[in-house]
Amino acid sequence: MNLHPDWLLPRWPAPGNVRAMCSTRAGGQSVAPYDAFNLGDHVGDDPAAVRANRVLLEQALGARPVFLSQVHGVQVEQISIDTVSGTQADGCLTAQPGVACTIMVADCLPVLLTNAQGSLVAAAHAGWRGLAGQDGCGILEQVMEGFWALAPVNKAHVATNIIAWLGPCIGPQAFEVGDEVREAFAAQDKEARVLFKPHGEGKWLADLPGLARLRLQALGVNQIYGNDGSRSWCTVGNPSRFFSHRRDRISGRMAACIWLE
Repeated sequence: MNLHPDWLLPRWPAPGNVRAMCSTRAGGQSVAPYDAFNLGDHVGDDPAAVRANRVLLEQALGARPVFLSQVHGVQVEQISIDTVSGTQADGCLTAQPGVACTIMVADCLPVLLTNAQGSLVAAAHAGWRGLAGQDGCGILEQVMEGFWALAPVNKAHVATNIIAWLGPCIGPQAFEVGDEVREAFAAQDKEARVLFKPHGEGKWLADLPGLARLRLQALGVNQIYGNDGSRSWCTVGNPSRFFSHRRDRISGRMAACIWLE
């Protein structure tokens, strides 16, 4: 790998053949307001600059990133080196080396996962809608279904062998939501209520990484690293380092990638 020194590398006990990273604004060719390493081809940036940035990413990884068409849903795709970029999904997983599960973000939470054997990796786009899902089945539950399908052993055993990393996202100091968001989570898990702080009539400050940790723990995943909700991880509060759609409205996209060597 030849990654930009500003990009994030997970500090987690992943197997040696598992590689992961999350880009920042640094290192690319886009001009303001997409400066500089915008990887989103749907946000109004010069297409030539986006293509150049994606080429730089692939060269840096030494693996092919597969970019999804993300719709804040719960669809998860198993990808291979032949998967076409633009496949509609909000999560992906693979057992094939050389192809990078890739999630684009600019406030939503990227979640990267691997198993302790280093035979399977996955990435999930966890905004609040995808995280909450329907009837308690959100994007993380769907990713876990994919792990269980590809590792046909006891579900609890699979979960205890999964390692997760949470990347940068809008922090609990900035993520204002309405009553409907709080109720969407509390209806599935009463413990979720404590992750919403009052912020005016009918408004709450939501702890998105905290909600993701709660969901992962409910699935039996206890090895969770990365974003702890502190200010250094907040996309809104760190404008020189992170893109943020909520802060800027017109914004680039970062990418979180995980792959097998």
